[in-house]
Amino acid sequence: MTVSSKTLHLFGIKACDTMKKARTWLDEHAVNYDFHDYKAVGIDREHLTQWCNEHGWEVVLNRAGTTFRKLDDERKADLDQTKAIELMLAQPSMIKRPVLDLGDRTLIGFKPDIYAAALK
Repeated sequence: MTVSSKTLHLFGIKACDTMKKARTWLDEHAVNYDFHDYKAVGIDREHLTQWCNEHGWEVVLNRAGTTFRKLDDERKADLDQTKAIELMLAQPSMIKRPVLDLGDRTLIGFKPDIYAAALK
């Protein structure tokens, strides 16, 4: 069974431009996926912990985004995985997107060549 014959799980925010590119790519390549909008329905600690353990919280936390940049310096100071997860639980738009769950691993961010290689 190839990865693309299973239904994958795509996590992100509906209005995000990168999300739109990822969803368009998946649709054009007939990849079955369900979409979890973590801004609308939230995200649980278990997923965030799994993603941080797999990739490192520095990859999962979107420090380039407006939501993170608007935080006061005190909340941005001395970050570690526990603090980063608390920030992302409170404001899911701080999670880098998209997160594509392949079942045995996840991809964070969208690059067409990485999706193509992972979904062969």
